[in-house]
Amino acid sequence: MRAVILAGGLGTRLAEETETRPKPMVEIGGRPILWHIMSHYAAHWGTEFVVALGDKSDVIKRYFIEYARDMGSLSVNLARGEVSHHETVDVDWTVHLLDTGLHTNTGGRVKRAAPWVNDGTFMLTYGDGVSDVDVQALLRFHRATGKLATVTAVRPPARFGELRFDGDLVSAFSEKPQTGDGWINGGFFVLEPKVLDYIGGDDESFENDVLPRLVADGELAAYKHAKFWQCMDTLRDKRQLEALWQEGRAPWRAA
Repeated sequence: MRAVILAGGLGTRLAEETETRPKPMVEIGGRPILWHIMSHYAAHWGTEFVVALGDKSDVIKRYFIEYARDMGSLSVNLARGEVSHHETVDVDWTVHLLDTGLHTNTGGRVKRAAPWVNDGTFMLTYGDGVSDVDVQALLRFHRATGKLATVTAVRPPARFGELRFDGDLVSAFSEKPQTGDGWINGGFFVLEPKVLDYIGGDDESFENDVLPRLVADGELAAYKHAKFWQCMDTLRDKRQLEALWQEGRAPWRAA
């Protein structure tokens, strides 16, 4: 089973970090958030990925091509141009880097990945969000529903602290509580190949075009994940994720 990761967006809301690199390459703890997402999948079951590229695709390609060269210690024989690595690479992944077009929409990017995923159930998520979702439990849930698609529903933390009042006095203060019934699309989909038939072409949005069609046909299930999930839309989000990592409190961190 493979995981498709959408990594082709422009990342305009994180312009401070994405002027020279795509959003999935913005680093948390010295590693791109894309690496964190892949590490989470790999810790559960999957080590084969299809990364759907678009904006600044060369940066992501270069990262994986040079991954082994840049990790650990090495020796260089200058006369022969030979490079010897002292440690083995820390991951054993197969990564398919797929150019899906600079302006292709999310649905179109998934459709272009069809040759790599049309032979069985596959995963799909975005290249800018981390979670501690149990991928194996998610897959079991999906298979039990018998539906074509499952979305991980999450409740994001509120952006500001919540105040409760007793007259003019504050009776309670909750720092960044989770929103009540506000379940949203958290990515981490499980999809059957027939979902690809719901996608028309490059201009289609997976969220605005494809998911509503699945809903209309009764083919979209929701796996409710009430624990950690966080996307990296803004510099504030990035700093929060960085703080969690540096403090050793990152829930998505592989054991």
